Amino acid sequence: MSHPCPRARRAPAGPASLVDALRYFLTPPLWKQVRAALPGRKASRWQAQPLVFVLLAMTWCTGDSAPERFETARAFYVATHPRRRRPGATCAGSHRALARVPARALRVAAAAVRGRLAQARGRALGVDGFLPFGCDGSRVACPRGAELERRLPSGSTGEATPQVWVTALVHLGTGLLWAWRLGKGDADERQRLRQLLAALPPRALLVADAACPAYDVLRALNGAGRAFLIRLPSRAPLYVPDKPALKKYREGPVYYRPAREQRKGRPPIPVRLVRLRRRDADVCLITNVLDERRLPRKAAGKFSRWRWRNGGLFRTYKGALKKVKLCSRTVAQVRRELEGSLLAVQLLLAQGALALHRAGEADVLPSPRQVLAAIRAEVRDITGAYLGPRQRRTYWQRLEQARRDSERRKDKARRPWPGRLPPRPPRPPKTLKMGTDLKELVEQTLYGL
Repeated sequence: MSHPCPRARRAPAGPASLVDALRYFLTPPLWKQVRAALPGRKASRWQAQPLVFVLLAMTWCTGDSAPERFETARAFYVATHPRRRRPGATCAGSHRALARVPARALRVAAAAVRGRLAQARGRALGVDGFLPFGCDGSRVACPRGAELERRLPSGSTGEATPQVWVTALVHLGTGLLWAWRLGKGDADERQRLRQLLAALPPRALLVADAACPAYDVLRALNGAGRAFLIRLPSRAPLYVPDKPALKKYREGPVYYRPAREQRKGRPPIPVRLVRLRRRDADVCLITNVLDERRLPRKAAGKFSRWRWRNGGLFRTYKGALKKVKLCSRTVAQVRRELEGSLLAVQLLLAQGALALHRAGEADVLPSPRQVLAAIRAEVRDITGAYLGPRQRRTYWQRLEQARRDSERRKDKARRPWPGRLPPRPPRPPKTLKMGTDLKELVEQTLYGL
């Protein structure tokens, strides 16, 4: 009988540090794919790994400005990669290097993290025989630059700042950001949802609100073999096969066919109507899972209540990470800032979910704020303990660098501002002839005559 060696090391329960956690998700094959998507610039100090690493750390770090967050992120990369060539020392240089990176390189990284997460969690992502995903969108404001106002119109009524529409898929069982697509502020959310269908794995169940039941989207889901559970608006047309049972019909098989599709002669979509009792008003859902045993009413109600986790994602993105308004001032930089920050959110939630899964609490949702606090504590400890004298600057050296730019600033007051009248310069003062009484008063007051 063989006995285990007493000196054999046990496998670690999980990554021991933030760098190990990033290496767990950002594997060497991933960096190989990212480098293949980058343009060939061998002499640049900003290679793929430090550029993405600093971009992620800038999203997690605290700071009132981008240069302040860049300094912390770069110091963290230098401290954790002492044998690698140090990247550039300026925030503007990193922005220029990032603008040359194709957006597909960051999407490749997001797809690799998604695959790594599915491999790590495995069957734990399934709930009641499905992989439930929620779809929702939100607008992110951008600075009022001339290029952004021209190319990124706002989707709000009236004059507003330039905006970008983010459509995201969230795994409802764990609250993880799965995939996303970007568009202009007035983009069609349903069109972005059709682009996201390729990211849905087998056995996926798409859960959405009343804004998404488009005929083309439902047909695309049926064609891809994906299930859906969508809340219907009051104006949605449903047709019952049996006419005498129309008044008392509550649940069962129905057909969805809007009036526009009827005029085009397109066929109806067979669905199942599920009505959930609520105190204020009933909730009507439709699904293409026609077998009630496969998707019972109880499971449908649970998935419907989980839709709020989509809003939790954007609350984390805009509240915890302070991404209510972006900092970039060109379309290329806005796109890459969004891709990098959403990748940072995906990695943040993935680390929390992986830690809970290995601790035996797979059903518990990770707290984004607590994970972010742990990441910031790790960055603070590493940058304070491992930076050498060449990387660390004294207080007086920082004061010597605190100088104004010699570049001439543009007059921002000349640009039109919504809801504000243009300023009018004051007119020249009136010049009047002094009368006799005023002359005598001046002589008595000033000269004492």
